[in-house]
Amino acid sequence: MRPGLNGTQTPISDETKRQMLEALGIDPADTASAAPPRRSRKPIPASYVPAFLAEEKVWGLALQLYELRSARNWGIGDFEDLAVMADLAGRLGADFIGLNPLHAPFLADPDRCSPYEPSNRQFLNPLMIAVDRLAGYRPDMASEKRIAALRAGRKVDYVGVAAAKRAALRAVYDGWPANSDDRDAEARFTAFIKERGEALRRHGLFEALSEVRGAAGESTGWHGWPKAYQDPLTDEVAAFAREHGDLHRFHMWLQWVAHEQLTQAVDRAKAAGLRIGLYLDLAVGEALDGSATWSERDHYVATATIGSPPDPFAAEGQDWRLAALQPATIAAGRHSPFERMVKAAMRYAGAIRIDHAAALRRLFLVPLDLKPDGGAYVEYPQDALLSILARCSAEHRCLVIGEDLGILPPGLQDDLAKAKILSYRIFSYERSETGFKPAETYPELALACISTHDHQTLDGWWRGADIRMRDKHGLQPPELTREQQAQRRSERRDLIKVLGATGLDAPTRLSATSPDDAALEDLIVGAHRFVARTPSLLVAVRLADLTRERAPTNIPGTSSDYPNWKPKLSVTLEELPTIPLLRRVTEALCEERPRRG
Repeated sequence: MRPGLNGTQTPISDETKRQMLEALGIDPADTASAAPPRRSRKPIPASYVPAFLAEEKVWGLALQLYELRSARNWGIGDFEDLAVMADLAGRLGADFIGLNPLHAPFLADPDRCSPYEPSNRQFLNPLMIAVDRLAGYRPDMASEKRIAALRAGRKVDYVGVAAAKRAALRAVYDGWPANSDDRDAEARFTAFIKERGEALRRHGLFEALSEVRGAAGESTGWHGWPKAYQDPLTDEVAAFAREHGDLHRFHMWLQWVAHEQLTQAVDRAKAAGLRIGLYLDLAVGEALDGSATWSERDHYVATATIGSPPDPFAAEGQDWRLAALQPATIAAGRHSPFERMVKAAMRYAGAIRIDHAAALRRLFLVPLDLKPDGGAYVEYPQDALLSILARCSAEHRCLVIGEDLGILPPGLQDDLAKAKILSYRIFSYERSETGFKPAETYPELALACISTHDHQTLDGWWRGADIRMRDKHGLQPPELTREQQAQRRSERRDLIKVLGATGLDAPTRLSATSPDDAALEDLIVGAHRFVARTPSLLVAVRLADLTRERAPTNIPGTSSDYPNWKPKLSVTLEELPTIPLLRRVTEALCEERPRRG
């Protein structure tokens, strides 16, 4: 059975069962192999929580790195912008900076830009490299006119950015290391290649193949390659590696440069006083035809994809077209796929957020030949995954947050709490039949926030922009739009009510159609004071809320009809300290959550 609409249970068809078992490599007649993993009755191991959180509650800024605009970047936020942002966050009193996933994308197909559909979660995004900060870079390696145009755009031009950066990075690489005064650079690069081993070798080889085949007008993803190149162990792939050895090495060098610059940004965050540092997001899956599935095909489910069952917002269910790790191998071995993926983020992070934390116990998989409503849940080895998180978080002194939203299996939130994995609480979701939940009802072991990348800012929420967007893009029928608009009027009253009940100023001169701008800013400050007064250990403040962005980061359910993951902030990094609302909110957070030391 799987959940259906309105709390019903829907039988799983025999065809779904057959295809699902085939996808998992299980003989339907082998009932022992088809049985879900049993959960242990042993105590659940606890993940790492910093000692200072026993006495203090802290806050940080959340942002999409690519959305940062600055006077020096090349049209996309980069690791130098991140370091500057860390300096500012430290001065404001923050303890962390939360970021979108920094996983490796398809460099040869830069418009595949969703950070939640990466090519490989074990590696970094070279588009975040600050080219102008590299030893050996000269201004004549790029067109300043072209860079200025990329910088001036309101949306990230991923194709243009990738072309400009790729050319300049190749020019630097061609003269490296002779053009660098860093005497230890080559030794560090050699050590990096040795440490990252076969995984790096295959990722670099995939990127080289993707680039060459894409330049020839073919697919940049391996599903569209000739069969001889679809397996990294073929003679043809070995011959390609020999013929294109320098290109292969260049793509490994890009990973090393990204690693070095991100490490420097981590050091800047520590120096700025951010006690948690970077809080990195982990996507729930990877692209079906990317580096990860090409490199380690046996570890991935090949004939089913990650999705979600039918619900009131998606009556037919959803197919996210993401590759899932095999339940039988995800936690197997000394260096399991899950452990390597987690450590890839933890080496830079003081906290990680596991997107779709329900995947620690189960994933909804959709066979390739069926629609989403023909999918089913597949059990994952929760005990082993939580043990890996506990061990790795202790090793790296890294806090773990689980995005426990949506349809959750019974008891999962209790298990996560026992594992000291923080819950993820979004203000607009924290409602009961009587309105918004009081601040004191939020759990202590949690991260609380006003909005995320999948939501309008609080400004946009108040104005009903999210409802209008869903209606505009045909994501819901007109009658549901009218119903939501009526509900929003009630929600606005409830927001004023809960702020007043919390002892906060609740501006009453606000209306949705003609809001008083100053009063709306007062409301935004009050809402952030509200989440700061919750018992939750962490509060994340979305930078877009403080700059009152009108263009949403992402509209779930859209693709080509909205530029998801492309809108930049409306202000530059240099202008941020001058924004009165940012100053007001961060000062309020420091008052509500003062530092003890």
